[in-house]
Amino acid sequence: MDLHDEPPALSQRLPQGVAVLAAALGGLGLIFWIAANWDTLGRTGRFALLQGSVVVMCAGALWRPALRAPLGLLALLGIGGLFAFFGQTYQTGADAWQLFALWAALALPLCLGARSDVLWAPFALVAMSGISLWIVAHTGHRWRILPQDLPVHLIGWSAAIALVAALHPAWQRLTGGGLWGERTAVTLAVVMVCVSGASAVFGDRSGAHYALALAVLGIAAVVLANRHLFDIYGLSAVALGLNALLVAGLTHLLFDRHSGGDEIGRLLLLGLSAAGLLAASVSGVMHLARRHARTGATA
Repeated sequence: MDLHDEPPALSQRLPQGVAVLAAALGGLGLIFWIAANWDTLGRTGRFALLQGSVVVMCAGALWRPALRAPLGLLALLGIGGLFAFFGQTYQTGADAWQLFALWAALALPLCLGARSDVLWAPFALVAMSGISLWIVAHTGHRWRILPQDLPVHLIGWSAAIALVAALHPAWQRLTGGGLWGERTAVTLAVVMVCVSGASAVFGDRSGAHYALALAVLGIAAVVLANRHLFDIYGLSAVALGLNALLVAGLTHLLFDRHSGGDEIGRLLLLGLSAAGLLAASVSGVMHLARRHARTGATA
């Protein structure tokens, strides 16, 4: 293809992208408009507007299949706004994770009906936020890591891994999702495990959290390196998470456990180690990608 040629499928992708962007901005605009007119609308008016927008968007998605993804995204954002307003209005005392869990549960039929990553990607964000908030709620509403919190983090990590598996393209015939829903879930799951493991090692409170985080990402890397499950994005994200954890452990060892000595030398050692880990990870991922490409071509 010549550089001056039109990109392939531009005439199809551009209107879809504009429609999705318009839906996202429209949903956020509705929420901001309600916030700006908080005192004017009244409780009944706010509820009616939010509920009416969700119903209208769902009906529009059912009526116009070509606009199902952007209208479904508007409905998904409207559900979130409705739950946020409900929580602020009635102060039920429910934890934030419960609202996110209900949001995800109500959005699930919408995602299955729309069968598009336009909805699955934000669904993964909502579900992962609910899992993270559940962990915080069951560890005494604190972000620090303590040894007795290990079972809670194990459950949260398991739920995150289950979500990644459920959004895998292997289930596309059932969910209609593609790569971006899974990639969103993979990214957030890696961040969740890395933050917990690094917080544990820097807090010097729970070596078990750090070791388990390394083990979880290590097992994920082995699974994603398999030819049948290989995903260069997922493996790269996991490799980056492993690098971050290893560098965090080395930083703790060099600067917290051994406070004396030459700080410039320790910084140099840390920088060289991080660069070496990153180079080895990139080389390994690219080697696997080329090997699986050759295997697939000859199969």
